[in-house]
Amino acid sequence: MRGAVFGSVRVPVVRRGAVAALAAASLLLTAGCSSGGQAGGAAGRESAPSAPPSASASASPGYTAPPAEGSVTVRSTLAEGLDSPWGLAALPGGDLLVGSRDEATVTRIDAKTGKKTLLGSVPGVSPAGEGGLLGLAVPATFGADRQVYAYFTTESDNRIARMTYDPKRPAGQQLGAPDTVLRSLPKGFVHNGGRIAFGPDRMLYAGTGETGDDQVAQDPDSLAGKILRMTPDGEPVHGNPEADSVVYSSGHRNVQGLAWDGQKRLWASEFGQDTWDELNLIEPGKNYGWPETEGEKGRPGFTEPVAQWPTSKASPSGIAYAAGSVWVAGLRGERLWRVPLSGTAEEPSAEPQAFLEGRYGRLRTVVAAGGDRLWLVTSNTDGRGTPESGDDRILLVEVD
Repeated sequence: MRGAVFGSVRVPVVRRGAVAALAAASLLLTAGCSSGGQAGGAAGRESAPSAPPSASASASPGYTAPPAEGSVTVRSTLAEGLDSPWGLAALPGGDLLVGSRDEATVTRIDAKTGKKTLLGSVPGVSPAGEGGLLGLAVPATFGADRQVYAYFTTESDNRIARMTYDPKRPAGQQLGAPDTVLRSLPKGFVHNGGRIAFGPDRMLYAGTGETGDDQVAQDPDSLAGKILRMTPDGEPVHGNPEADSVVYSSGHRNVQGLAWDGQKRLWASEFGQDTWDELNLIEPGKNYGWPETEGEKGRPGFTEPVAQWPTSKASPSGIAYAAGSVWVAGLRGERLWRVPLSGTAEEPSAEPQAFLEGRYGRLRTVVAAGGDRLWLVTSNTDGRGTPESGDDRILLVEVD
């Protein structure tokens, strides 16, 4: 089905076989990038367990679609003075772990007082361009094993490792040595992906980038330009398209946002090149088109985005689900996007809304904080923003 038209640009509302089709904001098409140069193309922009949750689940009993209009209120600043924050993960009890991309450090933030405690540095991190210490994730088993997972760039590759967190040790020495669970992910000066998250199935998911080499996103033998799904030990898992592979979906340019909605459907944000950024509903084995397609093209064999934005208005990094909507942190766009989701495949959704435009600069990461609240991380000290006094920050945001 063709998309609805807002202004002079046609944007998607309902997709073939997709759920909760969404309209995207129509704005002037503007080429450009937010994250420095890309090799070989336009500039890069800041990209026996149970089977995976089904993306075709129907609405749960009592589901109520979110209102077409929403609001965002910044309630407080939890922490400030952070250097190149990228990954954010919540601990049981609510405190936060935040990673510094360039300093390769992990710091605990008290969710009530904002007190910072340095856990330690991650050895082997080689920050350059868009690489460094990227995503952080904490498994549901954290209470028993105290494992913290990190996605980071080394001199030779991107990799995922886990470290034991021991709060009884002195500050700065609380992280154990990294235990690598997945190595040899291709690296580049740009487009390293980097978001990791544990899904409702307790499996570990990772978004990778195509490192500036378009063709690897379509290469089944490459882990670049993919979404990966693996056990906490980094092994392929039942329900993946190929039994011996961690590849879950392909055809991605640079995935930096992963989140599950109330029906356990996986959503991912993706950086476009010159025209469209995307929000995609991820299903195992689907091909999302890059570099053959960017945004809605109607090309057979490729899965279309559920929502899209001109690249000047988004550059989507982290995403989170709260209050019936997916919330998308925009880097170049310097705004927080709300994408309301409907409860069934037949229901259309409301047009996305933008909030906080230009108020806090570049927005890197957004994490659900329970109920109608979000943690929102700014990204003005990453070499591409314009830092002001207090940058970078973690904000507590209330949404509806």
